[in-house]
Amino acid sequence: MSMGERWNVNANVGASGDGDRESRREEARRLRVDPGLSRSQLMRRFGVSNGTLSEWLRGIEAPAWTRRPTAKDDVRQSALELRRMGQSVPQIAQRLGISKSTAYLWTKGEPLDKTPEEAEERRRRHMEQMRQARWEPHRRRRDADRAACAERLAGWVGELSDREVILIGAVAYWCEGAKEKPWTKSTPGLMFINSDPALILLFLRYVEMLGVDRAELTYRLSIHESADIPAATRWWAGVVGVPAEHFRRATEKTHNPSTVRRNVGDSYRGCLIVYVPKSSRLYWEVEGVMRGIAASGDRWRAAKM
Repeated sequence: MSMGERWNVNANVGASGDGDRESRREEARRLRVDPGLSRSQLMRRFGVSNGTLSEWLRGIEAPAWTRRPTAKDDVRQSALELRRMGQSVPQIAQRLGISKSTAYLWTKGEPLDKTPEEAEERRRRHMEQMRQARWEPHRRRRDADRAACAERLAGWVGELSDREVILIGAVAYWCEGAKEKPWTKSTPGLMFINSDPALILLFLRYVEMLGVDRAELTYRLSIHESADIPAATRWWAGVVGVPAEHFRRATEKTHNPSTVRRNVGDSYRGCLIVYVPKSSRLYWEVEGVMRGIAASGDRWRAAKM
């Protein structure tokens, strides 16, 4: 056989081999789609390597049944949700009990900050978290010291005598109660206003020491109109021990949205105003006690000299 004849034979064999290879490739692509054989099944069927099969199946999506969920799919979804909530990779890793590299691989497609403003806000929150963590041990010690101090001094006060209650009550009233003005012609009665239940109860005890029956007192709230006035009324009624129906109509303060107020929410209950009817003479007594308290300071200084 001449060289030319051998070349023609080899050419025919190559052409036949290429045709067989192409038909096998098409058959593999068809079987991948229907009935949806796996890669391992196709490699065994056609006796080809993984690389060759990848070349044959290029552009064909894997059958749905081969994309079975893994045990970590739920964890991965949780990582994505935490990322969208603004959690960092270390935070996600710690919270879900996975490595930082895994947390990064799962969430790298979700940017932590979509705008420069979000980035600045996240940095601000991070700095605040670091500050809180740094000062938390100090705060715990401080709070423990404060609680111990309060308990120790509360025990030191003990029971107050009637005289002590009258002295303290007069000072409290002179600080927080309504007082006579130079331009008024009549002496006012006692009217005490405060937002602290402890001071309100002290004033009630004080006026009882002055001989006033609690049943004679009247009550009114001074509160912003945006508050839950019925709920605040019930709360204060429980403090002073009278039915809410005994309260006068509340004095409502106009709400100004431009004003930044911190006394808002369920804990805001306004101030309670306590009126003592026909108490002009009692006002004179408060005034006299305060004059005596002030004079005691002069006597104390004189004794020191």
